[in-house]
Amino acid sequence: MAVSFNKSRSGPREPRQPKPLDAEALNRLALHYVGKYATTRGKLSDYLRRKLRERGWAGDGAGPDIIALAERFSALGYIDDRAFAEMRAESLGRRGYGVRRVSQALTVAGITEEDAAPVRAAAQERGWESALAYARRKRIGPWGEIAIDPARREKQLAAMIRAGHPFDHARRIISALPGETLDVPE
Repeated sequence: MAVSFNKSRSGPREPRQPKPLDAEALNRLALHYVGKYATTRGKLSDYLRRKLRERGWAGDGAGPDIIALAERFSALGYIDDRAFAEMRAESLGRRGYGVRRVSQALTVAGITEEDAAPVRAAAQERGWESALAYARRKRIGPWGEIAIDPARREKQLAAMIRAGHPFDHARRIISALPGETLDVPE
């Protein structure tokens, strides 16, 4: 029995290059992205720019107007930056992150100041509850098991500040003894 070998292929196969994008393919890509992920205009624009860098542009003109595409999706209701900001802030607040950390997350997501301002105000109002939630989750202050030494206390204070809480809230929580109840600050 004769065995034949395919001599046209020698070595590993080269990865296939994806086709460059045109207006229709870019629209399909954007639609798929917003259908799969909760997103913002800024995040969608960043995603589409990355795909254009990876695949190139084969459509008419020098390149697509990505901002206009993101605005159109927003007008159609596929993207809602304010709802995304509220959802993200609520999620971070439940996990115990403070207003500074919430503001950073909104900035990274590309939320405009107009959409972020009311969300920051709401996060500011929930600041004490968020600080307590963080302390409970990390077993800090009243949720700790024993009184802590000064070095560990400094680490816990730094962790609360990194989580976005004001210094006075963090200091008050860390100063509490295990089992102590804390009242809302004035």
